[in-house]
Amino acid sequence: MGDYFQNGVITTFHDLSGHPPTHLEEDLNAWSNDQPISLVIPALYSEFEGPAMPRILSELEKISYLNEVIIGLDNADAEQFKLVRKHCRNLEPHCRIIWNDGPGVTEIRKDLMAQGLAPVERGKGSNVWFAMGYFLASKRGKILALHDADILSYRGEMLTRLLYPVANPNFNYEFCKGYYFRADSSGFYGRVSRLLVAPLLKALRHEIGANEFVDYLDSFRYPLAGEFSLHAEIVQNLHIPSDWGLEIGVLADVFEALSPNQVCQVDIANSYNHKHQNVSENDPSKGLHRMATDISKLIFAKLSAGTDQIQPAFFGNLAETYKAIATDLVESYSHNAEMNGYPIDNQQELSLVNLFSRIITKRGEDQAPKSKEPSLIPSWSVVNDAIPEISERLKETVDAENLD
Repeated sequence: MGDYFQNGVITTFHDLSGHPPTHLEEDLNAWSNDQPISLVIPALYSEFEGPAMPRILSELEKISYLNEVIIGLDNADAEQFKLVRKHCRNLEPHCRIIWNDGPGVTEIRKDLMAQGLAPVERGKGSNVWFAMGYFLASKRGKILALHDADILSYRGEMLTRLLYPVANPNFNYEFCKGYYFRADSSGFYGRVSRLLVAPLLKALRHEIGANEFVDYLDSFRYPLAGEFSLHAEIVQNLHIPSDWGLEIGVLADVFEALSPNQVCQVDIANSYNHKHQNVSENDPSKGLHRMATDISKLIFAKLSAGTDQIQPAFFGNLAETYKAIATDLVESYSHNAEMNGYPIDNQQELSLVNLFSRIITKRGEDQAPKSKEPSLIPSWSVVNDAIPEISERLKETVDAENLD
């Protein structure tokens, strides 16, 4: 994309040449000797049965700068765990599968739960949290990258570009977020980012005025992207949300831990495609409905800690402002799609705006944000202070299961 503009409070790295990043890979290979690199992939077993994970593994086998690959595996029985290990055999010597349904991790989870230190629900947040715990315990990496397991258009250069700003010793970035254009032949996606988060941040700025956290979030071109890289020191203090607010939750912790000049984002793909969630308009426990609820809950809770303006009555005006801004954006996206030859369903987009508007309104009707905080998993630094042996136990458990 021929876009070199720097907008917002963080640095943006663009893909201006469109050339394969061979020189970036060479640099990462050299730097990884002093700053070893680990990769975490949270995955469901079903993703190994589809096209995404086999493609991802094939691409990772070509990469030589990785010192460790950690795959958090959910929804797998014993036989399926063994099959995944076979799929990953070419990533040895340091590829570890964390069998989250296995007896070892299950027992560790029970002991953590007894002290109020375990994830309160299973899901991506819990998966990532255990994988990060193993990363910290293994001490094989000083830099960590994370990306999803359902990327149908995956290429190794995505990971290379994601890691480069954090690994470069001449830069000062501690955290890097990936962004991309998300679409396929059926049209534009990234619906929660486009139709909830972007207009909501604009509406919040309109209603509460200048706010550092809102400006920070608004600087990210795809705040809900599942791809980021960071230094190990940041990992140990992250409070991972148990629910679908993972990506916003990580950004919120990074906001507290780092200054804006230590944070950046990078264009990792001109086109990106992975599985799409159903809307689930009538079921708030699933799909985009659940995702939008969890994300908005986390944003409002974060804002409520810094201002007394976020009270229940505030949400009615906010929802109206949001709806007006989002409706205008629907028209803009429609025109952009038409000009570039993509189909787009305006009625479906407007239906999502209406749903998201109701979610914002309901947030005010249910309770003030402070009365129900998002479910955050304790950081690994807190867990290790409370149970000093737990990290080593997790490492020994995972290593033993992978070496049977």
